[in-house]
Amino acid sequence: MPRYLIGLDIDGTTITHEGELREVVRETIAQVREAGHHVIIATGRAIVGTLPILDRLGITEGYAVCSNGALTLRLDPELEDGYEVIESITFDPAPVLTLLREHAPTALVAVEEPGVGFKVTGNFPEGELDATERVVPWEELMTHPVTRVTLRQPEASPEEFLELVERIGLHGVNYAVGWSAWLDINPEGVSKASGLEPLRELLGVDPEHTIGIGDQRNDFEMFAWAGRAVAMGNAPDEVKAAASEVTGHVDDDGLVPVLRSLL
Repeated sequence: MPRYLIGLDIDGTTITHEGELREVVRETIAQVREAGHHVIIATGRAIVGTLPILDRLGITEGYAVCSNGALTLRLDPELEDGYEVIESITFDPAPVLTLLREHAPTALVAVEEPGVGFKVTGNFPEGELDATERVVPWEELMTHPVTRVTLRQPEASPEEFLELVERIGLHGVNYAVGWSAWLDINPEGVSKASGLEPLRELLGVDPEHTIGIGDQRNDFEMFAWAGRAVAMGNAPDEVKAAASEVTGHVDDDGLVPVLRSLL
């Protein structure tokens, strides 16, 4: 069997929404890697939120794509931190932040500080950001190029939030609405797919031997990139429609049969 490259989402795919990593999932990922396939975590999480998952999976070598493709890591236990950033794509957040402040003045906004945490306009609901939060004035959010801007409106319904996003009219960036009233904004053209494609070329994997597995709207580009696009059973209907197949719910370890098909 040829070697495959598996782009693997974390939340709602590899771990449950309660943050549980099932032992059968961990074991199956290890078996797939032992068989010679490339398992590359591709996540919207920041670096500091991704590293603990990699540690729990026992993945200490290879690559990982973080921040929806804006950051690519090379993993090596010989390095001081166990990783190095080999690709970092940033943009000027000022135009986007100006629009957000105009159209959603009460919303929570965060900009990522890679490897450190987030600068925020106010504290996000507990446990939602996967890194340290530091509350700063709006103006400080605009001082440096960033890999990502996140907008969160906890009191809004998903429908209200989608209307808000359409009203803002974002241009010149790549953005994805998350599982709730959550919006991640990345540099234009940046996605999980744009992070995975250079790794596919580097590892010498044929395009037809790529698999993308995820459960949210930030997986659309990865699904279009992958030779085999798999949506989790817990994904929204529009995400399922974008995939070539649908597996079981994350609570039913839906990832396992997909990975076992490679063994």
